[in-house]
Amino acid sequence: MMDEYRGVWVFIEQNDGKIEGVSLELLGAGRKLADKLEVPLSGVLLGYEIKSLSREVITYGADQVYVIDHEVMKDYRTESYMKAVINLAEKYKPEIFLYGATSNGKDLASAVATDLSTGLTADTTMLDVEVEKRLLEASRPAFGGNIMATILCKKHRPQMATVRPKVMKAMEPNPDRHGEVIEEPITLREDDMRTKVIKIVKDVTKKVNLAEAHVVVAGGKGMGDLQNFQLIHELADTIGATVGGTRDVVEAGWLPHEQQVGQTGETITPKIYFAIGISGAIQHVVGMKNSEFIIAINKDPQAPIFDVATCGIVGDALEIVPKLIKEFKEARERGGEMSYV
Repeated sequence: MMDEYRGVWVFIEQNDGKIEGVSLELLGAGRKLADKLEVPLSGVLLGYEIKSLSREVITYGADQVYVIDHEVMKDYRTESYMKAVINLAEKYKPEIFLYGATSNGKDLASAVATDLSTGLTADTTMLDVEVEKRLLEASRPAFGGNIMATILCKKHRPQMATVRPKVMKAMEPNPDRHGEVIEEPITLREDDMRTKVIKIVKDVTKKVNLAEAHVVVAGGKGMGDLQNFQLIHELADTIGATVGGTRDVVEAGWLPHEQQVGQTGETITPKIYFAIGISGAIQHVVGMKNSEFIIAINKDPQAPIFDVATCGIVGDALEIVPKLIKEFKEARERGGEMSYV
């Protein structure tokens, strides 16, 4: 009976004793859903020696935290985490269950959804609820980013979705919030596991970290060709920014995939975002629309990018960008400093 299912849950992903940012963002989104449905918001926290993190989960909006703190949960494994989450879900019956769209979050969500025979919307960018029918409205770009599709799970519970980092906004932590910590036992033993974690090797290669950049200069196919695209790099170097691009740019080989912004790339929230020669397809916009200040440069005055831009310049980027570079360089030569913090 679906009437037995009540409450909004968020899987709290943690690594090395630190909660992932996407989980705090989901607590903010989950809080809004829970308030609309008039139900508690709960965090699900798994790991080893992580009980103390439950306080942080409460300060970010949770009413209660289900904690499984056991050595067998020390490292993420699909088998152990799936069994623990399924046991909790079958016991307490949440109506909505949200996960971060990280590698672990997506792996866990798909495994849990399969075992519980329920639906899962992947890479969601917008969440809402239809209160009367208690339906989660999980929206995401579809058909290559040309439309937004809202997906419903009408006949099964819990309703589940994964949400990409940086799409939602975390609440301001409130140290005065009170909540309940529910410690759950676990019967799993290490000998029961079919997989063992022998060693964890961290990636130490130097990569562009778009997610942490304060300023991003992004270019699209409107730059024309690879040679013209070098203006994007030059502007970024001049102002101390990070370079990003659209899917078309990456597919053309002008940038590596790690520098792609959008639904199939990175979702980012920099302080300043330059969108240069970018039309503004939904697939791209969902990855940068939460930037604090968006500057769009496009010669098409009807380009959709202007709908989300803080300010826009209508004109040829190949003429405008060199002028910007010149002005910024002259400002620096005059002793001007650039600070974005």
